[in-house]
Amino acid sequence: MLSLLVALIPLSLSVSGYRIKALPAALLFLAGLALLASCRQTRASYRAAWPVVLAALLTIGFVIVNVLIHQLGWRPLDWPAHILLYLVIAAAFTRPLNMRLVWGGFSLSLIVLGAACIAQHHLFGIERAYGLSGGTSASIEQATVLLGLSLAALARLLDSRNSGPEKLLHLTALAFGIYGALLTQSRGPLLAFVPMFVLLVLLHARQSGRWRSSLLLIGAACAVAAVATFSARDKMVERFEAIAPEIASVDQHEGESGSVRERLEMWRIAGRAFSEHPLAGIGMNQFDDYAHRQIAAGESTPVIARYNQPHNQYLEAASTGGVPGLLVLLMVFLMPLRYFIRHAGHTDEAVRLPAHVGLALIGLYMLCAFTDSVFYRVMPQSLYFFMVLGMALRIGWLTSQASLPDGSTDAHRD
Repeated sequence: MLSLLVALIPLSLSVSGYRIKALPAALLFLAGLALLASCRQTRASYRAAWPVVLAALLTIGFVIVNVLIHQLGWRPLDWPAHILLYLVIAAAFTRPLNMRLVWGGFSLSLIVLGAACIAQHHLFGIERAYGLSGGTSASIEQATVLLGLSLAALARLLDSRNSGPEKLLHLTALAFGIYGALLTQSRGPLLAFVPMFVLLVLLHARQSGRWRSSLLLIGAACAVAAVATFSARDKMVERFEAIAPEIASVDQHEGESGSVRERLEMWRIAGRAFSEHPLAGIGMNQFDDYAHRQIAAGESTPVIARYNQPHNQYLEAASTGGVPGLLVLLMVFLMPLRYFIRHAGHTDEAVRLPAHVGLALIGLYMLCAFTDSVFYRVMPQSLYFFMVLGMALRIGWLTSQASLPDGSTDAHRD
């Protein structure tokens, strides 16, 4: 039952408008509390994964302090509440789960989400697909989730313990996920995905010695992606081609719309907010109020009035939380990253797999954070903390277990 509930989480957090979607998370939260209270192995797993747990706790504490300093009320506490939720849910990964079911559930969720994007574009004529998570403004968060799950599917696809049908499932999920992300036309996540895809394949090649087949996989993936992008997505090509001209003409076309120009203006405003409030920032979720004051004072163009975050997680952290906010954000990325790197070369493939997934997911988010506020929206934020905390606790549980007797098998390590 725990395995099934864990497998449902990525799909449940990617769907909006249905109250029943909260049921898997609610049940896992209650189970997590019970495990923390009653299971010594669970508590030992949290201690083993202490860098990742500490990063989550520091984030929760920092947001609470920032909200109290700026007297912002209870609404900004939504972010730390979600982190706390997944910090407790991660306890489920400290039990002998059926990991084949978990990885298979993740890939089935990816197929459903990718198919939704494909249907939206090809059947309903929606130019930028947004999946099952809401309106068109959800395209970029849908792409982040699709590509994050695609990295998990790729890591499991490369796992030597897979059977033939499992490999087919994860390969299908990878195709649906990447193509669905292409249909969202979200450039930042797609650009961030490429180096993480290559990294996972090269890690597999290094540990398996299969360099030729791995390089062929990278080449085939690049060829298929290029054909899909240039033949089926003319608009996507236009969006990529518009990047350089918009950057070059930002001074000549000040005040004109364009996603790149608008981002550059928002980054300038966020940088100004940080320079004016370097210690405490302007307060969590207060960027839109600050930007509107800048527009009213004639210091910024009205084209950014519709945005409520600067589309750069580093600048958002610095402007809303000052230097402490930026440091906490870096710890949220770097402390888990170091933990996963330590285990990425483990001799046990059951340990390497979650380490590779965690490493690639953090890399994806760190790169996406340069062009989007990846923790501003609930869906990508939830996926990050669910996967990173879950993979870290899974490693903590596996590495803290006593050695199995000779000749025995451990099916749960799959």
